[in-house]
Amino acid sequence: MRHRKAAAAAALAIATTAGGLGGLVTAAPASAAGSVHLAKIYYNSPGSDNRSNASLNAEWVQIKNSTSRAVSLKGWKLTDASRHVYTFGTYTLGAGKTVTVHTGKGRDTAAHRYQNRRAYVWDNTKDTATLTKASGARVDSCGYNNARRSYVTC
Repeated sequence: MRHRKAAAAAALAIATTAGGLGGLVTAAPASAAGSVHLAKIYYNSPGSDNRSNASLNAEWVQIKNSTSRAVSLKGWKLTDASRHVYTFGTYTLGAGKTVTVHTGKGRDTAAHRYQNRRAYVWDNTKDTATLTKASGARVDSCGYNNARRSYVTC
């Protein structure tokens, strides 16, 4: 396997030197390898905001793992602009999988996590979600400023 990779790299170097790529070599974008990132925020749950658990759980954030390996999210934090914080406990997001973090109460599964709150987190008009690692390093952020919509795709 190593020999194939080395041969491919050598062929690329030869093609580049010979002008086979127009003398231009570009690196693949970092996202080509995949990432863990915010995918969608449903910030204005349908119906009236009556603080029912069903209404609270209709407000959520999806996090996508587009890498080819599982990623431990233990200690990772999801925050909004008002500094509401949800911290992942022991949890691993599988390769290519999505997890939905709901505001209200519920039973955690591999695909759904619950903040167990009794009040809304995401502002219905303008807010920013930020995902950080346990170390505090920012992984991703996604903002919106639109009262006419109920969700944003990040």
